[in-house]
Amino acid sequence: MSELNPATPAGFAALKQFLKRLDQFTYWIIVAMIGGMTILVALQVILRYFFGTSIDSADELSRLLFVWSIFIAIPHGVRHGVHVGIDVFVSLLPSAAREVIFRLTCVVSLLLMALVFLGAWTAVIERWPELMPTLPISSAVFYIPLLICAGHSFLHLLLLLRCGSKTWLGENL
Repeated sequence: MSELNPATPAGFAALKQFLKRLDQFTYWIIVAMIGGMTILVALQVILRYFFGTSIDSADELSRLLFVWSIFIAIPHGVRHGVHVGIDVFVSLLPSAAREVIFRLTCVVSLLLMALVFLGAWTAVIERWPELMPTLPISSAVFYIPLLICAGHSFLHLLLLLRCGSKTWLGENL
């Protein structure tokens, strides 16, 4: 287990523990959503081709589960820095320079996540009165996972900014 630097304030050690638990919780939510989506689509195919009927809301519900699973999964990539990036030039730099660039990217990404959160919040508020065509729920449920993603990613980026690129080295769920 990668321990934080002893000089790291206790709040960040607590944040790391909180994020570890949150990541474990969201991991199982992602598994359940992908499993539910798979079962729903398979059932829809069976009903359509073998029985000539279908579930009216299957397309919308499977799309909703897909959107939720993707946005809930994004912070897991942020945690380990595995999202698409181009590091051809950065990888040639000394480790101290790479760490400075890493922390600068964390700052820019924190600002981006704050803007994404505000945009998603606005979308949820504006879409709340609208209902989905085949389900009796608000169409804002498509934007709620973006709020969760931005907040969860923001917390990971805050920890990474303070504690560095090796914060989660060697740790899995």
